[in-house]
Amino acid sequence: MNKRFDFDKKIIKDYDFIIGTDEAGRGPGAGPVFAAAVCFPEINLKLKKQLEKLNDSKQLSEKTREELFEIIVQNSIYSIVQGSVEDIEKYNILRTSLKSMNTACCETAEKLKSDNVMVLVDGNRKIPMFKYNQQTVVKGDAKSASIAAASILAKVSRDRFMKELDKDFPQYLWAENKGYMTQAHLDAVDKYGLTKWHRKKFFEKHFEKAEQMTLF
Repeated sequence: MNKRFDFDKKIIKDYDFIIGTDEAGRGPGAGPVFAAAVCFPEINLKLKKQLEKLNDSKQLSEKTREELFEIIVQNSIYSIVQGSVEDIEKYNILRTSLKSMNTACCETAEKLKSDNVMVLVDGNRKIPMFKYNQQTVVKGDAKSASIAAASILAKVSRDRFMKELDKDFPQYLWAENKGYMTQAHLDAVDKYGLTKWHRKKFFEKHFEKAEQMTLF
């Protein structure tokens, strides 16, 4: 954990604040993509102790993610943004993810009331048409505390959203698969069809394959 905070500390020297950003939900076939941006204005030993389990959200249990979520929101300046299914269908998932990260970072910087920030972006793609300094960090959620924290906020927020959707669409098992295209999810789509929450373009190959199979 200290290494992640040290990573951010080395970069902050020339800036007022460091903001980390990450997204959750690029791969699923249903639901929005979520992006989050996080800045820790004050880092002390107590906070480091509370966040000692902080890691890439995908490497943690749901219980641990939920616990860390509450600690992060209480000790940071942050923003969480949804990229809609409509935007994903219109622009594609990558552009929608980056657009959502842009909004989350701008909202966070505005709360900090400073333009002298460095934004650490998880991955190797910079945010287009972005007015702040930015640096990409491959596998950033394993290197940067602020990126790891953003990954937690994005992942937990999206999982909670999909659980709520599951109440209205229980046949797709979204509380369990979070919209990922598991076999059970695909079987439900074949039986019940697509909803407004499905990313229809993600299912084109599935339907093509099903159509080909019916020809034999």
